[in-house]
Amino acid sequence: MSWEGRPLSACIEKVSVPAKIPRKSFLASGPVPIVSQEADFINGYWENEADAVKVSEPLVVFGDHTQVLKLIDFDFVVGADGVKLLKPKQFLDARFLKYFLEANPFPSLGYARHYRHISNLEVPLPPIEEQERIVAVLDQAFAALDRARANAEANLADAEEVLENWLALIFERRGGDWQQVGLPDISENLDRQRVPITKSDRVAGSVPYYGASGVVDHVADYIFDEDLLLVSEDGANLLARTYPIAFSISGKSWVNNHAHVLRFEDRTDQEFVRLYLESISLKPFISGMAQPKLNQKALNIIPIPFPDAATRQDIVEEAERLTGLTTRAVGQYEKALEDINDLRISILSTAFKGRL
Repeated sequence: MSWEGRPLSACIEKVSVPAKIPRKSFLASGPVPIVSQEADFINGYWENEADAVKVSEPLVVFGDHTQVLKLIDFDFVVGADGVKLLKPKQFLDARFLKYFLEANPFPSLGYARHYRHISNLEVPLPPIEEQERIVAVLDQAFAALDRARANAEANLADAEEVLENWLALIFERRGGDWQQVGLPDISENLDRQRVPITKSDRVAGSVPYYGASGVVDHVADYIFDEDLLLVSEDGANLLARTYPIAFSISGKSWVNNHAHVLRFEDRTDQEFVRLYLESISLKPFISGMAQPKLNQKALNIIPIPFPDAATRQDIVEEAERLTGLTTRAVGQYEKALEDINDLRISILSTAFKGRL
């Protein structure tokens, strides 16, 4: 089906903007919402209602830098940076316009402005009744997709927490016959062998160069060539826990002075300790808030619950089994989310080819 089209710039009206509020001035609460180009629908609040854009008919907010799209049907104040207001003329439905722009994103230019590249984009213009019909069909289809996405995201979150919850249960309900040991009792600290190399002095190679949260570079030489457990010594991640703070390495490696180096006689004991350290909060042992640090003295006094060898082996094997199951489940749910996104794009493409 072929529809008449017009450039986007010919389809929108100028909107009067009384004020643009810089991000540093946003309020946490207030009578008027602030809408800017960030992904969150509402980005802050403002106290002066005279600064609001008065909205009598829905319009589309376009993030000039981010290409974020928002359909707005209420009075709001504009966030200062990179906000374009697209108020459709009478022959164009705002919801139809938003869906059309979703279906035709411009390749990202980073933080450069994008509107000038889409202002000449030809917008198809079926009769307004047909636009409304297409919007109703898309709304219904996407409501179902949104429910599917919410379910997949919830399942993904649940899958990622399986091992964490199981370990918490194991260590909270440990048997009365478990010993309590310190790391010096069951491992050898090799921190004295660490050597930091400034970036300008590193010789590129294939050997992983480790820091507080994992591999930060690759170098030509190595310090260690064995199985080891690294524990973060400093950095915000000690509190944020975005990345592992205890991680096993093997083979040739170079470790800088931002990770403690522990050698265990038994690989199972190493993995058991890694699991335990990953399952607990280290906050009681960390000094400094601006620059969190877990020094060697504090590391050595962390009490480690330590059952007999057979129990340690059982826990490690079960953790490996759960990790495998979780990895497969996470992959399935991530694939489901990708499929949902692909389906949304396909439906939008179909709609604006007149096949819906």
